[in-house]
Amino acid sequence: MDKILQEIKKYSEVFFDEIVELRRRIHKNPELAFEEHETAALISDFLKQNNISHTTGIAKTGIVALIRGNNPDLNTIALRADMDALPIYEKNEVDYKSKNEGKMHACGHDAHTASLLGAAKILHKLKDSFEGTVKLIFQPSEEKYPGGAKVMIDEGVLDNPKPAMIFGQHVFPELEAGKVGLKSGKYMASTDELYFTVKGKGGHGAIPQKNIDPVLIASHIVVALQQIVSRNSNPALPCVLSIGRFIAEGQTNIIPDEVKMEGIIRTFDEEWREEMRKRVVKISKGIAQSMGGDCEVRIDQGYPFVFNDPVVTQKARQFAIEYLGEENVTELELRTTAEDFAYFAQQVAGCFYRLGTRSEKRGITSNLHTATFDIEEESLKTGMGLMAWLAVKSLKESTGEE
Repeated sequence: MDKILQEIKKYSEVFFDEIVELRRRIHKNPELAFEEHETAALISDFLKQNNISHTTGIAKTGIVALIRGNNPDLNTIALRADMDALPIYEKNEVDYKSKNEGKMHACGHDAHTASLLGAAKILHKLKDSFEGTVKLIFQPSEEKYPGGAKVMIDEGVLDNPKPAMIFGQHVFPELEAGKVGLKSGKYMASTDELYFTVKGKGGHGAIPQKNIDPVLIASHIVVALQQIVSRNSNPALPCVLSIGRFIAEGQTNIIPDEVKMEGIIRTFDEEWREEMRKRVVKISKGIAQSMGGDCEVRIDQGYPFVFNDPVVTQKARQFAIEYLGEENVTELELRTTAEDFAYFAQQVAGCFYRLGTRSEKRGITSNLHTATFDIEEESLKTGMGLMAWLAVKSLKESTGEE
């Protein structure tokens, strides 16, 4: 195994410039959820050039590739990367700045895709050195509900062959490049989207007695909803309820007829998640009606929480230590952000881990989903190499081969 580890590290160096260029091409041409046509074409062209068999058009723009080693039916390990960008105007002044105005790879999916392509090239080079098959999943639409993972699963991406386990990798600007982080068990939260229409009776702001003020009603609802977290949820269970949009189309002296609000709820327990949804509706409608108005509530149920299989994650941690050294493998904390990798992990034992992309020296420190987000590109060596190593090592261990 020491020999194949060294081979993977060697190829990570050899292919590095090519993968950096791929990442920059993807970054420069960001595409939103289920619109990743150019990105998918780039991926397909790369796989063709490297003689890697693949299928396109899954969940519209998704791609699945297979790299078959010796005895390919013996076992299968899956690796997943997402491809879509965000509706953000990029502020970075770099050669590879987004040319698609209002769209940006601000969550690192360009790096995820490039890393998986690098891992694909490495694994293809080494396919005679391992037993089994590696399935590569290039997924559209992680950023937008209902997400591409569920659609791909519904279309059979985990079949023929079905993997024994799956790994997903995500950039992490809080961690220095060259390091990775893992957490067993519950890791990322479930997510539901909240949409409110608070209805009242508009009129002149100077004659309040003739109005039913939806702005005031909505304000009371925002404040009251916070008691769900502060007074109803278990303090030991991370839970978030946030209102991020509040639109009242009035004027300085005009009370509008209605107010629109939007928000999210995040938690790690399915029973409490359902209870939260019920409380949101009950509180919102109750307050509105008690003040003479009404409130329509729509809750779009989003992704479940991400659960990292403890056995798979412990093995992945050990494999990462072998590849990077113990000092470069850290323990992660719970995060109340969400990820549709959760759907894969519900079907197959999975591990979703973080790739450090921070560089204090180069000033690459911006958070995810910001207009100045970027990565230290040296992290791509770690990204592609570790994914390849996790796949090879997992296959070898599952077959009992040394």
